[in-house]
Amino acid sequence: MKRVVWATRTLLLVMTARDFDARRWVRALRRSPVKVVFPSGQVVERKPSPVKQPRKAVAEASSREQRQKQPLQVPASQTPSTWEESGLRYDKAFPGDKRLSSVMTVVKSRPFREKQGKILLEGRRLIADALKAGAVPKIFFFSRLEYIKELPIEKLKGVSLIKVKFEDIKDWSDLVTPQGIMGIFAKPDHAKMTYPETQLCHTLPLLLICDNLRDPGNLGTILRSAAGAGCSKVLLTKGCVDAWEPKVLRAGMGAHFQVPVINNLDWETVPKYLPADTRVYVADNCGLYAQAQAQVSNKASDYGWVCDRRPKLHKYEEEGEDLESRASKGWLPELEVQTYDSDWTEAPAAVVIGGETHGLSLESLQLAESTGGGRLLIPVVPGVDSLNSAMAASILLFEGKRQLRMRANT
Repeated sequence: MKRVVWATRTLLLVMTARDFDARRWVRALRRSPVKVVFPSGQVVERKPSPVKQPRKAVAEASSREQRQKQPLQVPASQTPSTWEESGLRYDKAFPGDKRLSSVMTVVKSRPFREKQGKILLEGRRLIADALKAGAVPKIFFFSRLEYIKELPIEKLKGVSLIKVKFEDIKDWSDLVTPQGIMGIFAKPDHAKMTYPETQLCHTLPLLLICDNLRDPGNLGTILRSAAGAGCSKVLLTKGCVDAWEPKVLRAGMGAHFQVPVINNLDWETVPKYLPADTRVYVADNCGLYAQAQAQVSNKASDYGWVCDRRPKLHKYEEEGEDLESRASKGWLPELEVQTYDSDWTEAPAAVVIGGETHGLSLESLQLAESTGGGRLLIPVVPGVDSLNSAMAASILLFEGKRQLRMRANT
C-alpha cells in the first residue's frame, strides 16, 4: 500500500509540474518583449504595442473620424421636411374623453355655429381644399396618424391634434363611410380666402342669388354648378339654409372654397354686392303672373311652356285678394317674360333661384324690376311640374356661360 501511495503521489507531482510549465510558457508567448538580446550582444528595443480596444469602440472611433473628415452639410431649406422634424405633437383621447362630443354638439347646431364662428369639415379632400384656400383650422380629430401626415405641415402649427378611436368618429359622422378625420375650422371669410388661380381665370360676369332655398342637398348642388359655370359670387339671402351646414358642404364637394359664398344677407344689402349696371333675372316659377304677361305671339305661353297653377310667391299668398286682380292693378312688378335661351347677358347678369317650397319673394321681383331684368322661362312639356331648383339653376347658369362665350368670340 505504501508503494502504491508513493507512486501515485510522485505521478501527481510530475503532472502538476508539467501543467505549471505549460501555463508558464503560454504566458511567455503572449508577452511582448521589451528588449531582444542577440548572441552577438546586439540589443534591439521593441516599442510597446497599442492596447487593443473592443470592436465596438474601434467602429465608433472610425465612424467619428469619418464624420470629422467630411464637411458639415447644411440643408438648403431650414423648414422641416417630415412630420417628426417639425416637432408637432398630438394628444390621445382615453375612454371618457368628451372633447369630441362637446365640439360636435356645437358645430352641428346652427345657432351655436354662428355664435362660436366655427364649422365642421369631414374628409381628407374637403379639408385639403379648405387649407389650400386659406381656411384657419382649430382642431383635428383623427383615427390614424397617416391622415394627419398627408396635410401640409406648415398649416398644422398651433392646431390641436387629437387621436381618437374610429368608432367615436363613426358615431358623430354624417357620412355612410367615414374617412377617419374631422376638422374644426373658423368660419371662412370670403374676403380673406385664396381661391384657385384657374377658377379666377375663368370667372364670368355672372352672379347667382339664392332666395328661400331650404333644402341642403339642393343648395350644395347649386354651389357646385355655380363653381363649374364660373360664377363670380353666390349670394344667399335670409331664409336660406346655412351654407356651412355639413349636408350642404358634403353636396357642394369643395365648391365653397372655389367661389365666394356670402351668407345670410338682407335684400337691402344685396345691391351692394352686385357690380355696376347688373341686370337681375328671376327663374320663372311657371305661374299665373307669367302667363298673363306672355300675350305676344311666339312667346312661351304659345308653346305650352307656362303652366296654369298658382305661383309660389309666398309674400303674396299671405293676403286674401286675388293674384290676377292685383296684377291688373299694378301691385306686382311688371317683368318681361322671355325664354332662357334668348339673349339676356348683354350686361353683367344675376340670376335669382327660388326655393321649391316658398318660391320667389317679392323683394326679388322688385330688384329685378329696378335693374331692368325680367323672368326667364325654361321650356318643359305641358303637364310636367316645375323643375328642381338645383336643375333650373344649372340650366340657367350654363346657358349664361354659353352666351357670354359666344359674345366674347364675336
